[in-house]
Amino acid sequence: MTHPHTNHCTPSPGAVAPENAWVPLAFATGLLAGCGGGGDAGVGELSAAAALREAPVARRPELLGLAATAQAPAGREVARAWRMPTPDELMDWAQRTYPDVFPGQPATVVMGDLGYRAYANGNHIGVLGQDVLLLGPVSQQQLVVVGTLADFASLVLGAQQAVTERDAARFLGQAGFGGTPADVAAVQAQGFSGWLDAQMAQPRSQSHWDWMVANGYANVANINSFAGLDNTLWRKLMSSPDALRQRVTLALSEILVISTDGLPVPWRGLVAAHHMDTLEAHAFGNHRQLLEAVTLSVGMGVYLNMRGNQKADGRGREPDENYAREVMQLFTIGLHQLEPDGRVRLVNGSPVDTYGPEDVRGLARVFTGWDYDRFSRTVPDHAARPMVFTPSRHSPEPKQFLGVSLPAGTDGVAELRVALDTLANHPNVGPFWGRQLIQRLVTSNPSPAYVARVAAAFNNNGQGVRGDMKAVIRAVLLDAEALTPSTTQGGGKLREPMVRLVQWARTFGATSPTGIWNVGNQSSASTRLGQSPLRAPSVFNFFRPGYVPPGTAMGAAGLVAPELQITNETTVVGYANWMQSVVANGVGEVRADYTPWLALAAQPADLFDALNTLLAAGQLGAMSRATITQAVGSMPAGTEAQRIARVQAMVWLVLCAPEYLVQK
Repeated sequence: MTHPHTNHCTPSPGAVAPENAWVPLAFATGLLAGCGGGGDAGVGELSAAAALREAPVARRPELLGLAATAQAPAGREVARAWRMPTPDELMDWAQRTYPDVFPGQPATVVMGDLGYRAYANGNHIGVLGQDVLLLGPVSQQQLVVVGTLADFASLVLGAQQAVTERDAARFLGQAGFGGTPADVAAVQAQGFSGWLDAQMAQPRSQSHWDWMVANGYANVANINSFAGLDNTLWRKLMSSPDALRQRVTLALSEILVISTDGLPVPWRGLVAAHHMDTLEAHAFGNHRQLLEAVTLSVGMGVYLNMRGNQKADGRGREPDENYAREVMQLFTIGLHQLEPDGRVRLVNGSPVDTYGPEDVRGLARVFTGWDYDRFSRTVPDHAARPMVFTPSRHSPEPKQFLGVSLPAGTDGVAELRVALDTLANHPNVGPFWGRQLIQRLVTSNPSPAYVARVAAAFNNNGQGVRGDMKAVIRAVLLDAEALTPSTTQGGGKLREPMVRLVQWARTFGATSPTGIWNVGNQSSASTRLGQSPLRAPSVFNFFRPGYVPPGTAMGAAGLVAPELQITNETTVVGYANWMQSVVANGVGEVRADYTPWLALAAQPADLFDALNTLLAAGQLGAMSRATITQAVGSMPAGTEAQRIARVQAMVWLVLCAPEYLVQK
């Protein structure tokens, strides 16, 4: 048997985790078993290798005092621990905290994703990936998972660690759109979790619908236009105090997509505005209620043809399948069955489809009979009401979908609820939604373990509630992978162009003197951002979550980069040119205020450091610092106008730096 303090271990090929293992540890038992015994005492006649080979995997968080946080998804109780502890830090902490259980300081044995220490009393502590394992007398010879590294972060690193300016700025880049120095200070004072609590408690500001009505856009003169829509969308993104809600709402608008390109109906601007209001109203609510509200909204009904969808007439008309297909493929369960960690489930090496043509046909029949609630060409109120059901237009046939059978003549409203319940309770929804929210807010390539933790929060918020959006958002943003700057290939994400513009506006206190927020449509790739809210080219959003840039090292490494689907030579140059004008002159009547920064204009290095922290969480390196400060330092600074020009030049150069564009 190989001595446990060496690193020449090999896996035992026949050892597997039991079928009901809590975490995917299919090779953990065998891997540890091949690493040998646990010292000279405490195991008796049963060798450590045999114990590990035979031991069932259990989850007993109380073994290391983790019972209080065991019910919460990893990361939710580590608000002030902004990075993952290393395995050695975890094991050092265990030795300090429980010296009787883990006596001495044995060397760490490392084998791939596994690192462990064996103690003279027969106990072992190990870390496999992110999962913390115990074995030996302390665990009654069972291989026990006591949590993840993230669960222990606040214990190992210290719950009262201070949040630095860079930590806070980085967090705001994920949870909001960046912010002012005062916003950064608020995160430092409240902590990450406290800031989320405060944001979730913020009342909603004036709705898009109410603003458009109050500003005269509900006039019949605008019945066939989108006048006022861009104004109110930018208004809330740039100025509403509930930054977290606005950030999540924007993310939802890129998952539950409708677009102005597909709304050829009267009152189309208000139809689109109400869709955004619907997403905002449910951003901190429950996923099932969000799904129903979107399904019955006029915007989605028009965009994916559920509004006016009718039963077959025997003369060639069949129920439209558009919404039935997209609600499965894009809004809830995806194309393939998923493991709890978001990886595609394979059977005999091939993916397993989540649905087929018959499921689409069955759901299409369910989604018949719904239309406007009292349409009017003189007032737009029907656009803000859920669609209503007309039994005479509903398909009366029996329906089958996703393993559900509904007999002929079932009430159409009841059928809709059964269909939405079935979709919302599908095991794919947690990992499918979790991965996309992580991608919109944090990173394009989350680890399977990260997805699994967020999916677990979706499945159960700790109180038995499924689909609690607050719990999911907290799991996404407080996970150790989110709070730790990425240094790995594929870590982080490209900042979306419209998010960059909103960050500029919020960071530098942009205002609209008349309250009109006439930023306009920013969809032009050559002269503007190449992206604008609710103006995606199709239901597949501006970019696909699984987009792989062709012919790249990223693609060869199996990584995705969704935002690169709208990034090319034209958009890069168009963004840089346009933002130079925006930084200096504003956009429309929306102007930034650089007055607070004038005091640093004479010290380019200090100005750079401050802006680097605020805009990019310090990601710009020494070369960028030297290049930018030299360029700005060569500009005159004798007058106030010249100092303003210096600040503007520095802001623009930081906003165009590659290290800023990639949010780590």
